[in-house]
Amino acid sequence: MQQGKRYGIAHQELQDVIERIAPIQEEAAVSARRHSDSLTKPPGSLGQLEEIAARLAGMTGELWPDLGKRAVIVMAGDHGVCEEGVSAFPAAVTPQMVLNFLNGGAAVNVLARQAGAEVVCVDIGVAAELDHPDLIRRKVVYGTRNMAKEQAMTHGEAIEAMLVGVQVAKDQYERGIRMFATGEMGIGNTTASAAITSVLAGLEPETSVGCGTGINEATRQHKVGIVKQAIQVNQPDAADPIDVLAKVGGAEIAGLVGVILGAAAHRCPIVIDGYISSAAALVASRLSPLASSYMIASHLSCEQGHRGLMETLGLPVLLHLDMRLGEGTGAVLAFHLIDASLRLMREMATFDSAGVSRA
Repeated sequence: MQQGKRYGIAHQELQDVIERIAPIQEEAAVSARRHSDSLTKPPGSLGQLEEIAARLAGMTGELWPDLGKRAVIVMAGDHGVCEEGVSAFPAAVTPQMVLNFLNGGAAVNVLARQAGAEVVCVDIGVAAELDHPDLIRRKVVYGTRNMAKEQAMTHGEAIEAMLVGVQVAKDQYERGIRMFATGEMGIGNTTASAAITSVLAGLEPETSVGCGTGINEATRQHKVGIVKQAIQVNQPDAADPIDVLAKVGGAEIAGLVGVILGAAAHRCPIVIDGYISSAAALVASRLSPLASSYMIASHLSCEQGHRGLMETLGLPVLLHLDMRLGEGTGAVLAFHLIDASLRLMREMATFDSAGVSRA
């Protein structure tokens, strides 16, 4: 009874966060578009860069928001489904890579330094004990259960993991972070993302399952079968995103759902990385359609299910680089385009100030 009561309170806490997500401020977005049209260029000629500036104004309520303080939140967790041989790498790589992030040696660290971003690493579900002064320890599970045999998490664990993400976003906001990016680490998490995508986006596993860490076609077909089996065993309810997340998701994916909801509740832009992050974004959008207004899709992964997932989300992507690393690498690269968008709006001359004739 006490456990059920605790989960009830947690569910209410999650609902409170969702209810704090407000619509974007359309007046600010219109003002940004009006200013963009006054600049020395044909209207709309900067394409998505103009739209990004307008969306940022709508999100923040500021014509030219200061997004200099930015962070990529890397959620880390293990997956029991790795027992089924769905990855080219062993599960031991998850804790090893977490330490690599914390020591500044991963790809996301390099790209974050270039973009002036912090890397914030959270242990939300790694199946090992980790010790590092910069690690945020918020472990909900020691790896998920094998979703091919049983549900990956309980309903309560999924909610708890989402609330960890909400709290991390809140803590970073209070530190001054005003733009977030999603990142993750978890061997086996493309399998969980494919299962989520199949259920929520209605894609067949043959389409949603890709090569992940670089598996061959025979292993991919095996992975397709495991995703089908997980869905058959658990019967996730597509009308209930938390049920889907608990049954065939992962702790780090749930944590990212919370980060997205938390960032949106603080009117901060949240830059979505690749396939795993987009699966989290899809869950977040089903919990709060308004949260989608605060998302910026960074790139189109070459993981084959990503295109259909993004079409379901309805978000245009900025970059097409055939990347499939995860970690938040694509999202951090998109920071440069966001900076360019705002800089153009701040620094370009208007037709009037430059004395240039309009069309």
